[in-house]
Amino acid sequence: MSLSFLIRRIFGAIPLLFGISLVLFVIIHLAPGGPLDVYADNPSVSPEALEQIRVRFGLDQPVPVQYVLWLRSMLVGDWGLSIRTGRPVLDEIVTRLGPTLQLGGIAMLLSFIVAVPLGIVSAARRGSRTDSTVTFAAFAGISMPVFWSALLLQLIFSVWLGWLPSAGMKSIGDGSFPDRLAHLVMPVAVLSLATIASWSRYIRSGMVDVLSQDYIRTAYAKGRRERGVIFRHALRNAMIPAVTVIAIDFVTIISGAVITETVFAWPGIGRLFVESMNGRDYPMLMGLMMMGSVGVVAANILADIVYAALDPRIRHG
Repeated sequence: MSLSFLIRRIFGAIPLLFGISLVLFVIIHLAPGGPLDVYADNPSVSPEALEQIRVRFGLDQPVPVQYVLWLRSMLVGDWGLSIRTGRPVLDEIVTRLGPTLQLGGIAMLLSFIVAVPLGIVSAARRGSRTDSTVTFAAFAGISMPVFWSALLLQLIFSVWLGWLPSAGMKSIGDGSFPDRLAHLVMPVAVLSLATIASWSRYIRSGMVDVLSQDYIRTAYAKGRRERGVIFRHALRNAMIPAVTVIAIDFVTIISGAVITETVFAWPGIGRLFVESMNGRDYPMLMGLMMMGSVGVVAANILADIVYAALDPRIRHG
């Protein structure tokens, strides 16, 4: 893959992100209610004070003017102020990004470690009892709602057994490694469950397709062992269809596992998004959604690079 191709992809993403920002800005402002409703319902806030708040955050301007001002500030690194807290949006996001990276990174690593062997075994033993068991478990994991599995784990391991803390990132007055690890177990399990199920199916599908190719049969005919054929010849090509899914899932988790972080009161990006949405915090919502949009575009470009690394035909083409 040539450098010029990557440069074209990067510059081609600029108008795409501009269009996304415009659509998101309009949708947010068309939603019922507004960020000042919480102040308007407070009898202690005078109309004069309400007007000062509106002017401070630029809400007195027409929506097109608000968008131009926001875009200009965004391009120079000023993401605005949170209407809920009054703090800079970027500072709030950076503060919440660490817990989400910790939770999402561990979940992604666990998912990859488990999903790849499951997909390989299921494809190599196609039609066997092992394949049927893995397939059933994968469909169950995909079909199970995230909030339901999270609440079920809380009920079993926190309420009934009392083995794990039900929510939060650490216990009050603690914060030791065992305590933080105990708080991680259930959120990581919930995030990993659906991801493992999805990835294992994509990897199995890719492996089944690759194992039926002529060059795989030729490798077997030369007397190569099954393990060598799978890992040296089949796996790289079988991973290509799964690369995009893995890249997008990574961005989804890092951008904020909204339901998981909300159920487990995890102080990350997903919980920040819910709080901002409930408070109609326009600057914070735009910052979070644009961060996610940039992440998706970057993930697709990264997937192209991985394609070229896995398949020389793509690289030389």
